[in-house]
Formats: sequence, structure tokens, C-alpha cells
Amino acid sequence: MFWNGPLNKIDDFRYEIPSNYKGVKNNLKMGTSAVIYASAHMIDSIRKDNALEQAANVTMLPGIVGKSLAMPDIHWGYGFPIGGVAATDAEEGVLSPGGVGFDINCGVRLVRTNLHVSNLDANKIPPLVDEMFKNVPSGLGSKAKVRLSRKELDDVLRLGARWAVENGYGWEDDVEFLEENGCLKDADISKVSEKAKQRGAPQLGSLGAGNHFLEIQKVAKIYDSDAAKTFGINDEGQIMVMIHTGSRGFGHQVCTDHLRVLEQTVRRYNIWLPDRQLACAPVNSKEGQDYLKGMACAANFAWCNRQMIVHWIRESFEKILNESAESLDMHIIYDICHNIAKLEEHEVDGKKRKVYVHRKGATRSFGPGKSEIPLKYRDVGQPVLIPGDMGTESYLLRGTEKAEETFGSTCHGAGRVMSRHQAVNRWRGEAIQNNLRRKGIYVHPASWKVMAEEAPDAYKDVGEVVNVTHGAGISIKVAKLLPLGVVKG
Repeated sequence: MFWNGPLNKIDDFRYEIPSNYKGVKNNLKMGTSAVIYASAHMIDSIRKDNALEQAANVTMLPGIVGKSLAMPDIHWGYGFPIGGVAATDAEEGVLSPGGVGFDINCGVRLVRTNLHVSNLDANKIPPLVDEMFKNVPSGLGSKAKVRLSRKELDDVLRLGARWAVENGYGWEDDVEFLEENGCLKDADISKVSEKAKQRGAPQLGSLGAGNHFLEIQKVAKIYDSDAAKTFGINDEGQIMVMIHTGSRGFGHQVCTDHLRVLEQTVRRYNIWLPDRQLACAPVNSKEGQDYLKGMACAANFAWCNRQMIVHWIRESFEKILNESAESLDMHIIYDICHNIAKLEEHEVDGKKRKVYVHRKGATRSFGPGKSEIPLKYRDVGQPVLIPGDMGTESYLLRGTEKAEETFGSTCHGAGRVMSRHQAVNRWRGEAIQNNLRRKGIYVHPASWKVMAEEAPDAYKDVGEVVNVTHGAGISIKVAKLLPLGVVKG
């Protein structure tokens, strides 16, 4: 669907769908305007799917505060566009699973090392990648090495990453550098179905498929040396490891279960929406609170999942390099999530206000001084991690005070420009692997199909996406990271 509605240019990085747009379905009126972060070069491709209509639809959520927002990686999603951000009032607003997504707390974690590409034998990259592939179960339907009892799973859902550390999967200071310290306190296991638990129990500590990956990277360029040093990056060429995965089938089932309930209760609360995929419930309703508590369980599952993966990555480096993870300085720089809704305080029209910020394919980008940021980083702002895909660069940025205009949010990746079905019809996985190897990138995929689906050309230019957020001032570039070796789920 091509967007034919109004799209007014605000400046070089912002466009707006005005609140008087009349093309919304069901004769409903927009509650506010929608602001899209994009460059002039990107805006034509953004018009080519119905993501802009979805951004306009989000303005009709009851209790929305400020604008409906879309990051430059915007593309069509379920209810909200992927790359969509919306805040709803903490008392009068609603909670919408479509504003979070099915892979609850899909997120990115960056681990540093003191290795330099110049003293890491290139012949070591393939065995490191292969060992990570062996150590971390990957691929569609992959099952973890750890078998959890029901009590252990319940503890994971309550404690998040802390459960992993307490059970030997990590270091004591790891949780200090995770968003929310790797645990949402609202988690209530009674709001999780038996089916979700059955799906989740065998998957904790696994990568999954799709755009999820483990990547050995080198620092290719440092833009902000002071911030980089604060984050533990000293030189170009330094070796990093990036993890991108989420809550697996557990989070998908939690979302599905609560969507079924909310789709039936919208009318009970006299809520009228232009799209049934925006199903929601008042914040203080039983249905709204049940979703929030179930979502928190899935978020905690994801943080624990990434924590266990970090542990096995450290073990992989120890085995191949015959050196301890401690001596390699394999500390976590940060962990961020990009599919979540959280109660936060933001400045709106000059006043502090509590809101539930929905970030659907969008990343938190808090500026200096925020108490939610680890003390070590508080003077420079929160680390922001924006992954590429296999053959493309990833970025480390920092949050800014300017990001208050987006409720402390920025993009989460490149964003697709081609469906997975289209990608499979266009490319062969083996050819993608060979092309990347010629570029010096070793990839170990779980399947050739996913390799084709995740071809780099199926995505927007992540550099251009990041340049928009940098130019708009909602996250500032610190370092560019290039892939050397990839485990593809």
C-alpha cells in the first residue's frame, strides 16, 4: 500500500502526519499528530507500505500523550509499525500488546574484550564462531542445553538475569549493566499460561532463528573517544561480541494469550479503534494489569536467556584461546531491549508526567543524569546498541537529553525493506555465505533458508538509519563495529 496522505516536512530529519488527516478508517479522528524520523532519501521507500497508516492509527489510542512516533527503521508490523513509539498516561491511558510485539524484550547485548584484531589470528575467527554455534543452541525450534524444573522456570520469570548469575551463568557485576538490571519487578507468574511455560522451559539459553545472531566484531571507527573510553572501548580494532535475541516462543505465547483476551474486551471498555490489531485495555483494568505482569515475565525470561548465552560465549573464547574470560576482560558494556512497555517519568509540555512508553522495535536512549543509567555511564548517557545484519556494520551510540522528545527513544536496527518470502525467492543462502566470506566475514548459519531471509540487502542501510537519529540528536554516534564472524540463528 502506497501512502497518499499528507506528510509534511518539519526539518531534514523529521516529517509529520498532521492530526487533521481525514483518511483514517472507521471515521475516527486522530488524537494527535504522528512524527516520523527519516531523511529525504528514505521517505519515498517508507511511503511504500502501510507503516505510515499504522503510525497514524496509533494516535487514536485512548490516553496517548504527546505524538505517535516512528523511528527511521519504520516498517509494517502488527498494530504498531515496527519502529513505533507511543506513550500513554499512567492513569487514563491504555496498554497495547501491539505496541510491544510478539518477541517481548528482544534485545541486544554488547561484550567487550581486550583483544585487538591485529593480535587475534584470523584463523581463530572460524573456530571461535563454530564453538559459539556448538555452545549456544541456534535455529528455528532450537532447544537449550539446560532442562528446567517448573520451580526453576518460575524463579527465572521472577528474577530475570539474576537467576542466571546466582546459578553460575555469569559474573556478579553483570546485572549492573543491563537495562532495568535485567528484571522487571511487576512479573507475576500467575498471569502466564501453562502453554507459554511449556514452550519456554526447553528454550532458555538458546538463540532462535530469524534476525537473531551472535557476532564477533571489531571497532572500525570511534566518533566520540571520551564516551567510548567510558564504555570500555579504547582503540579502533578492539574485538567485541554482540548478542541479539529475545524471549523465544515463551514471549510469543504470552503476547498471543493476552491479545486473545484484549480483542474480546475492547468493546466492554467502549474503546473504538481503526485497527483490531491495536487491541488494548485501560492501564488500571484487570486485563491491562494482567498483560503488564505477564509481559514482565517474558521480559525477565529474555534477560536470563541473554545472560546464559553470554556465559557460554565466554566459555567458547576460553576454550579456543586458552585464556580466561576475566583475563580477556569480557565484561558487558550494556544490554538494551527493543520490544517492551514500561512505566517511566518524562517531561511533557514542561511538566514531569508518568507514562507507559511502548517501544515496538525501538530502543531506550536516556541522556546524562538519568538515575536508570549505571553510575559508571551517568555523565555521558546510556549506551545505545543498534545492530546491523551479517554483512553490515553495527553501532554503539549514547542517549541524549534531546531524546526527551521521543520519550527517551531511538531506532533499534536497520529495518527491513523486503519480506522474508521475497528474500528467499531472490537469493540462495549458500551464495550469501560465499559473498560474505569473500568480504572476510565468516558465517555459520543454522539453516540456508534463514541465511537467504536475512540477506544484508533485504534491510535498509543501517548507516543511513543511524545518521538520522544522530542528526536529529536523539542518539549520538560513539563507535562503528564491523562483523568478522557470525552465528546466524
